[in-house]
Amino acid sequence: MTNTAASVQGMDSRRLAAIDAFLKARYLDTGLLPNAQLLIAREGEIVHFSHQGAAREGGGTVDQRSLFRIASMTKPITSIAFMMLVEEGKVAVDTPVHHILPEFRGLGVYNGGGGGVPFVTRPTSEPMRMLDLLRHTAGLTYGFQNRSNVDAAYRESKMENWHGNLDLDGFVAALGKLPLEFSPGEGWNYSVATDVLGAVVERVSGQTLDAFFQTRIFAPLGMHDTFFAVPEDKIDRLTDCYTLVEGKGRVLYDRGEASAWSRRPKLLSGGGGLVSTALDYHRFCRMCEQGGTLDGVRIVGRKTLDLMTMNHLPGGKDLASLSRSLFSETQNAGTGFGLGFAVTQDVARTMIPGSQGEYYWGGMFSTAFFIDPVERLHMVFMTQLSPSGLYPIRRELKTMIYAALN
Repeated sequence: MTNTAASVQGMDSRRLAAIDAFLKARYLDTGLLPNAQLLIAREGEIVHFSHQGAAREGGGTVDQRSLFRIASMTKPITSIAFMMLVEEGKVAVDTPVHHILPEFRGLGVYNGGGGGVPFVTRPTSEPMRMLDLLRHTAGLTYGFQNRSNVDAAYRESKMENWHGNLDLDGFVAALGKLPLEFSPGEGWNYSVATDVLGAVVERVSGQTLDAFFQTRIFAPLGMHDTFFAVPEDKIDRLTDCYTLVEGKGRVLYDRGEASAWSRRPKLLSGGGGLVSTALDYHRFCRMCEQGGTLDGVRIVGRKTLDLMTMNHLPGGKDLASLSRSLFSETQNAGTGFGLGFAVTQDVARTMIPGSQGEYYWGGMFSTAFFIDPVERLHMVFMTQLSPSGLYPIRRELKTMIYAALN
């Protein structure tokens, strides 16, 4: 983008350029990341869009057409989809989950057992509500957390395998046979809750999740490069994906030209299944930033977005006081959680520049976004390395982006 665009929107183009130099020296030249794509927009206008590093091993540089696995950046999209159905009066934020998913009726809280011994449960003190799915207070977990007998049961069942034996209905049925880690509302644990929310969207709308996304969100917003399965004519644009293995360093996890993301998954993951581009996700961010509308198309109402980006954690607490998770896409102090997004409550406690009410999330392959409604500023960052949180890159990017504001 031009220096003029940045200066018109109140940003220092030299400081923005310094972010690229920092990324190259710290992460690309050292081999810590395979590539880095950074999009920054203010007042809806892109003021900085840079591309560095190879899209594929031995290939050309990533560019604006490059496709990235956005993992948990799928979650805000699924949450928006659910709130669209709320606006239609088909479901509510406080609807008990078992009213839509009867497989969850009678779910109990872990009270012993596991490891080959039958589970013992106790009743929940409150029913699980849609609110709990949206804010990750449902008592569900992820198998990869490796912290309890419950997530061990998730791993044993392989229920989270997108190309396994279960579709969303089967996934919900399998979850309904396992105990919760805690009674809904009593803690925060990063979990498969948004995948369950995807099943709710299917049941309430009568459409498969991919069809709902395509017809109700992606096509109206012009997000033509966002999908669960990359079409054959676009697979050449899908980047290679890497993971960090102890003792081996960065190793190839999923090759772009022969990717698992080229096939429609049996389990449509509203929690982490999408592939997208920085420009497509920029359009999603602009829609959110503009109160639910973009280019004359309304996805959700302005007050719905306001509700989604408030802190909904019980008692107004932050994640530092409520989280039971060993893994999250966010720093915990000063951070609340809304209906699908982390929300900055107390900027001082985060110890990173920002604004109260800023909302954001990231994905396991180290992608990230944030939207600052005060500064009318948003960022989309793309790369492909798991697990996320290996490096303080999100904190560094935020700090340098805010330092570029005039």
